[in-house]
Amino acid sequence: MRWQDLRRSGNVEDRRGMRPAAIGGVGGVGAIVVVLVALFFGVDPSALLQTLDSGQAPTSQTASAPVGAGSDQEAQFVAAVLGSTEDTWGTIFSQAGSRYTAPKLELFSGRTQSACGLADTAAGPFYCPGDRKVYLDTAFFQELSQRFGAPGEFAAAYVIAHEVGHHVQNLLGIMGKVDAQRRSGGDANALSVRVELQADCFAGVWAKRGDQQGHFIEAGDVEAALRAAAAVGDDTLQKQTQGYVVPDSFTHGSAEQRARWFRLGYDRGDPTACDTFSARTL
Repeated sequence: MRWQDLRRSGNVEDRRGMRPAAIGGVGGVGAIVVVLVALFFGVDPSALLQTLDSGQAPTSQTASAPVGAGSDQEAQFVAAVLGSTEDTWGTIFSQAGSRYTAPKLELFSGRTQSACGLADTAAGPFYCPGDRKVYLDTAFFQELSQRFGAPGEFAAAYVIAHEVGHHVQNLLGIMGKVDAQRRSGGDANALSVRVELQADCFAGVWAKRGDQQGHFIEAGDVEAALRAAAAVGDDTLQKQTQGYVVPDSFTHGSAEQRARWFRLGYDRGDPTACDTFSARTL
Protein backbone atom coordinates (compact mmCIF):
# COMPACT_ATOMS: atom_id res chain seq x y z
CA MET A 1 0.00 0.00 0.00
CA ARG A 2 1.40 3.38 -1.03
CA TRP A 3 0.19 5.46 1.89
CA GLN A 4 3.21 7.67 2.49
CA ASP A 5 2.01 10.49 0.23
CA LEU A 6 -1.56 10.55 1.59
CA ARG A 7 -2.77 13.54 3.59
CA ARG A 8 -2.54 13.02 7.34
CA SER A 9 -5.73 13.49 9.31
CA GLY A 10 -5.66 15.93 12.20
CA ASN A 11 -8.29 13.86 14.03
CA VAL A 12 -5.98 11.23 15.52
CA GLU A 13 -5.43 11.38 19.28
CA ASP A 14 -2.43 9.43 20.56
CA ARG A 15 -3.02 8.20 24.11
CA ARG A 16 -0.77 5.18 23.99
CA GLY A 17 1.02 4.66 27.27
CA MET A 18 -1.67 6.48 29.26
CA ARG A 19 -4.10 4.79 31.62
CA PRO A 20 -7.85 5.37 31.80
CA ALA A 21 -9.47 6.89 34.85
CA ALA A 22 -10.85 4.44 37.38
CA ILE A 23 -14.60 3.92 37.10
CA GLY A 24 -15.25 1.79 40.14
CA GLY A 25 -15.55 -1.92 40.74
CA VAL A 26 -17.45 -4.58 38.87
CA GLY A 27 -20.85 -5.60 40.11
CA GLY A 28 -24.25 -3.96 40.16
CA VAL A 29 -25.19 -1.47 37.48
CA GLY A 30 -21.58 -0.93 36.36
CA ALA A 31 -21.16 -4.55 35.35
CA ILE A 32 -24.52 -4.61 33.57
CA VAL A 33 -23.61 -1.54 31.53
CA VAL A 34 -20.27 -3.05 30.50
CA VAL A 35 -21.93 -6.31 29.43
CA LEU A 36 -24.60 -4.50 27.39
CA VAL A 37 -22.02 -2.34 25.65
CA ALA A 38 -19.88 -5.38 24.87
CA LEU A 39 -22.80 -7.33 23.43
CA PHE A 40 -23.91 -4.33 21.35
CA PHE A 41 -20.51 -4.22 19.64
CA GLY A 42 -20.20 -7.97 19.33
CA VAL A 43 -17.22 -8.36 21.66
CA ASP A 44 -16.62 -10.74 24.55
CA PRO A 45 -17.90 -9.01 27.73
CA SER A 46 -15.78 -11.27 29.95
CA ALA A 47 -12.64 -9.53 28.71
CA LEU A 48 -13.97 -6.15 29.79
CA LEU A 49 -15.23 -7.43 33.13
CA GLN A 50 -11.90 -9.11 33.82
CA THR A 51 -10.16 -5.82 33.17
CA LEU A 52 -12.44 -3.99 35.59
CA ASP A 53 -12.00 -6.64 38.25
CA SER A 54 -8.20 -6.64 38.08
CA GLY A 55 -7.91 -4.59 41.28
CA GLN A 56 -5.58 -2.07 39.66
CA ALA A 57 -5.94 1.63 40.30
CA PRO A 58 -5.22 3.39 36.99
CA THR A 59 -4.35 7.02 36.80
CA SER A 60 -6.53 9.55 35.04
CA GLN A 61 -6.31 9.85 31.29
CA THR A 62 -6.52 13.58 30.74
CA ALA A 63 -4.33 14.48 27.78
CA SER A 64 -3.45 13.24 24.33
CA ALA A 65 -0.63 13.95 21.94
CA PRO A 66 -1.49 14.99 18.38
CA VAL A 67 -0.01 12.89 15.62
CA GLY A 68 2.59 15.08 13.95
CA ALA A 69 5.64 14.82 11.73
CA GLY A 70 7.70 13.30 14.53
CA SER A 71 5.23 10.54 15.36
CA ASP A 72 6.15 6.90 14.82
CA GLN A 73 5.32 5.09 11.60
CA GLU A 74 2.25 3.31 12.97
CA ALA A 75 0.68 6.61 14.00
CA GLN A 76 1.58 8.14 10.64
CA PHE A 77 0.00 5.19 8.85
CA VAL A 78 -3.23 5.47 10.84
CA ALA A 79 -3.40 9.22 10.24
CA ALA A 80 -2.85 8.70 6.51
CA VAL A 81 -5.60 6.07 6.21
CA LEU A 82 -8.00 8.14 8.29
CA GLY A 83 -7.21 11.18 6.15
CA SER A 84 -8.05 9.18 3.04
CA THR A 85 -11.40 8.08 4.51
CA GLU A 86 -12.16 11.72 5.30
CA ASP A 87 -11.42 12.80 1.74
CA THR A 88 -13.39 9.91 0.26
CA TRP A 89 -16.50 10.21 2.39
CA GLY A 90 -16.32 13.99 2.23
CA THR A 91 -16.61 13.76 -1.55
CA ILE A 92 -19.39 11.17 -1.43
CA PHE A 93 -21.46 13.17 1.05
CA SER A 94 -20.87 16.38 -0.92
CA GLN A 95 -22.05 14.76 -4.14
CA ALA A 96 -25.21 13.73 -2.28
CA GLY A 97 -25.79 17.33 -1.16
CA SER A 98 -24.70 16.71 2.42
CA ARG A 99 -21.69 17.38 4.65
CA TYR A 100 -19.45 14.75 6.15
CA THR A 101 -18.36 15.20 9.75
CA ALA A 102 -15.22 13.17 10.37
CA PRO A 103 -14.80 11.00 13.48
CA LYS A 104 -11.96 11.25 15.93
CA LEU A 105 -9.67 8.23 16.22
CA GLU A 106 -7.98 7.43 19.51
CA LEU A 107 -4.85 5.35 19.59
CA PHE A 108 -4.48 3.57 22.93
CA SER A 109 -2.45 0.81 24.47
CA GLY A 110 -3.81 -1.75 26.90
CA ARG A 111 -7.10 -0.16 27.78
CA THR A 112 -9.01 3.08 27.49
CA GLN A 113 -12.20 4.79 28.56
CA SER A 114 -14.85 5.70 25.98
CA ALA A 115 -18.41 6.98 26.07
CA CYS A 116 -19.40 3.35 25.53
CA GLY A 117 -17.48 2.13 28.57
CA LEU A 118 -14.05 0.75 29.35
CA ALA A 119 -12.37 -1.22 26.57
CA ASP A 120 -9.12 -3.10 26.32
CA THR A 121 -6.97 -4.66 23.63
CA ALA A 122 -8.89 -7.95 23.83
CA ALA A 123 -12.04 -6.21 22.59
CA GLY A 124 -10.35 -5.21 19.32
CA PRO A 125 -10.90 -1.97 17.40
CA PHE A 126 -14.36 -0.45 17.77
CA TYR A 127 -16.49 2.59 17.04
CA CYS A 128 -18.46 4.30 19.79
CA PRO A 129 -21.50 6.25 18.56
CA GLY A 130 -21.76 7.96 21.95
CA ASP A 131 -18.67 10.10 21.31
CA ARG A 132 -18.31 9.45 17.56
CA LYS A 133 -14.81 8.05 17.98
CA VAL A 134 -12.91 5.08 16.63
CA TYR A 135 -10.74 3.33 19.24
CA LEU A 136 -7.70 1.41 18.11
CA ASP A 137 -4.83 -0.37 19.83
CA THR A 138 -2.30 -0.80 17.04
CA ALA A 139 -1.21 -4.07 18.66
CA PHE A 140 -4.25 -5.48 16.87
CA PHE A 141 -2.40 -5.14 13.56
CA GLN A 142 0.19 -7.64 14.77
CA GLU A 143 -2.58 -9.96 15.96
CA LEU A 144 -4.30 -9.62 12.59
CA SER A 145 -1.10 -10.74 10.90
CA GLN A 146 0.10 -13.46 13.28
CA ARG A 147 -3.08 -14.91 14.79
CA PHE A 148 -5.51 -14.36 11.94
CA GLY A 149 -3.08 -14.84 9.07
CA ALA A 150 -3.92 -11.53 7.38
CA PRO A 151 -0.66 -9.56 7.12
CA GLY A 152 -0.04 -6.35 5.23
CA GLU A 153 -0.75 -2.66 5.53
CA PHE A 154 -3.87 -2.78 3.42
CA ALA A 155 -5.37 -5.43 5.69
CA ALA A 156 -4.82 -3.01 8.57
CA ALA A 157 -6.30 -0.18 6.49
CA TYR A 158 -9.41 -2.31 5.93
CA VAL A 159 -9.88 -2.53 9.70
CA ILE A 160 -9.77 1.27 10.05
CA ALA A 161 -12.09 1.75 7.08
CA HIS A 162 -14.56 -0.74 8.55
CA GLU A 163 -14.77 1.19 11.82
CA VAL A 164 -15.17 4.45 9.89
CA GLY A 165 -17.98 2.67 8.04
CA HIS A 166 -19.81 2.45 11.36
CA HIS A 167 -19.38 6.21 11.74
CA VAL A 168 -20.96 6.68 8.31
CA GLN A 169 -23.86 4.52 9.46
CA ASN A 170 -24.21 6.71 12.53
CA LEU A 171 -24.26 9.90 10.45
CA LEU A 172 -26.88 8.41 8.12
CA GLY A 173 -29.14 7.47 11.04
CA ILE A 174 -28.79 3.75 10.36
CA MET A 175 -27.48 2.91 13.82
CA GLY A 176 -30.38 4.72 15.46
CA LYS A 177 -32.93 2.83 13.37
CA VAL A 178 -31.26 -0.51 14.13
CA ASP A 179 -31.20 0.28 17.83
CA ALA A 180 -34.93 1.07 17.69
CA GLN A 181 -35.59 -2.27 16.00
CA ARG A 182 -33.63 -4.04 18.72
CA ARG A 183 -35.67 -2.34 21.42
CA SER A 184 -38.90 -3.30 19.67
CA GLY A 185 -37.96 -6.97 19.73
CA GLY A 186 -35.95 -7.42 16.54
CA ASP A 187 -33.41 -10.23 16.33
CA ALA A 188 -30.34 -8.53 17.81
CA ASN A 189 -27.83 -10.94 16.29
CA ALA A 190 -29.35 -10.81 12.80
CA LEU A 191 -29.47 -7.02 12.91
CA SER A 192 -25.86 -6.87 14.08
CA VAL A 193 -24.75 -9.04 11.16
CA ARG A 194 -26.39 -6.66 8.68
CA VAL A 195 -24.76 -3.67 10.40
CA GLU A 196 -21.31 -5.27 10.25
CA LEU A 197 -21.59 -6.45 6.66
CA GLN A 198 -22.66 -2.98 5.58
CA ALA A 199 -19.58 -1.54 7.30
CA ASP A 200 -17.48 -4.07 5.35
CA CYS A 201 -19.14 -2.91 2.15
CA PHE A 202 -18.51 0.73 3.04
CA ALA A 203 -14.85 -0.19 3.58
CA GLY A 204 -14.83 -1.56 0.05
CA VAL A 205 -16.36 1.68 -1.25
CA TRP A 206 -13.57 3.61 0.45
CA ALA A 207 -10.96 1.33 -1.12
CA LYS A 208 -12.26 1.96 -4.63
CA ARG A 209 -13.07 5.65 -4.35
CA GLY A 210 -10.07 6.43 -2.15
CA ASP A 211 -7.71 4.77 -4.61
CA GLN A 212 -9.19 6.83 -7.42
CA GLN A 213 -8.21 9.92 -5.43
CA GLY A 214 -4.95 8.82 -3.81
CA HIS A 215 -3.68 5.95 -6.01
CA PHE A 216 -2.51 3.91 -3.04
CA ILE A 217 -3.53 0.35 -3.93
CA GLU A 218 -0.74 -1.98 -5.04
CA ALA A 219 -0.84 -5.49 -6.46
CA GLY A 220 -2.20 -7.92 -3.87
CA ASP A 221 -3.74 -5.26 -1.61
CA VAL A 222 -7.38 -6.06 -2.36
CA GLU A 223 -6.67 -9.74 -1.81
CA ALA A 224 -5.07 -8.87 1.55
CA ALA A 225 -8.23 -7.02 2.59
CA LEU A 226 -10.38 -9.96 1.51
CA ARG A 227 -8.24 -12.30 3.62
CA ALA A 228 -8.58 -9.96 6.59
CA ALA A 229 -12.37 -9.80 6.19
CA ALA A 230 -12.57 -13.59 6.01
CA ALA A 231 -10.18 -14.01 8.94
CA VAL A 232 -12.54 -12.17 11.29
CA GLY A 233 -15.67 -13.95 10.12
CA ASP A 234 -17.77 -15.43 12.92
CA ASP A 235 -17.39 -18.99 11.62
CA THR A 236 -13.61 -18.65 11.42
CA LEU A 237 -13.37 -17.27 14.95
CA GLN A 238 -15.76 -19.87 16.40
CA LYS A 239 -13.80 -22.71 14.83
CA GLN A 240 -10.62 -21.31 16.40
CA THR A 241 -12.04 -20.76 19.87
CA GLN A 242 -14.57 -23.58 20.34
CA GLY A 243 -14.03 -25.97 17.46
CA TYR A 244 -17.52 -25.72 16.00
CA VAL A 245 -19.82 -23.17 14.39
CA VAL A 246 -23.17 -21.85 15.69
CA PRO A 247 -24.65 -19.71 12.86
CA ASP A 248 -27.53 -18.40 15.00
CA SER A 249 -25.00 -16.76 17.30
CA PHE A 250 -23.25 -14.83 14.52
CA THR A 251 -22.96 -11.07 15.13
CA HIS A 252 -20.60 -10.05 12.30
CA GLY A 253 -21.23 -12.51 9.47
CA SER A 254 -19.39 -15.49 8.07
CA ALA A 255 -15.97 -15.31 6.42
CA GLU A 256 -17.57 -15.69 3.00
CA GLN A 257 -20.15 -12.98 3.69
CA ARG A 258 -17.65 -10.46 5.02
CA ALA A 259 -15.28 -10.91 2.10
CA ARG A 260 -18.14 -10.82 -0.42
CA TRP A 261 -19.64 -7.56 0.91
CA PHE A 262 -16.23 -5.87 0.97
CA ARG A 263 -15.71 -7.02 -2.60
CA LEU A 264 -19.15 -5.72 -3.61
CA GLY A 265 -18.34 -2.29 -2.18
CA TYR A 266 -15.00 -2.28 -3.96
CA ASP A 267 -16.40 -3.42 -7.31
CA ARG A 268 -19.29 -0.95 -7.28
CA GLY A 269 -17.65 1.99 -5.52
CA ASP A 270 -21.15 3.10 -4.61
CA PRO A 271 -22.52 3.14 -1.05
CA THR A 272 -26.08 2.58 -2.33
CA ALA A 273 -24.95 -0.92 -3.28
CA CYS A 274 -24.35 -1.63 0.41
CA ASP A 275 -27.99 -1.95 1.50
CA THR A 276 -27.62 -5.11 3.55
CA PHE A 277 -30.95 -4.42 5.24
CA SER A 278 -32.94 -4.95 2.04
CA ALA A 279 -30.84 -7.86 0.79
CA ARG A 280 -32.67 -11.18 0.77
CA THR A 281 -29.43 -13.10 0.80
CA LEU A 282 -26.43 -11.98 2.78
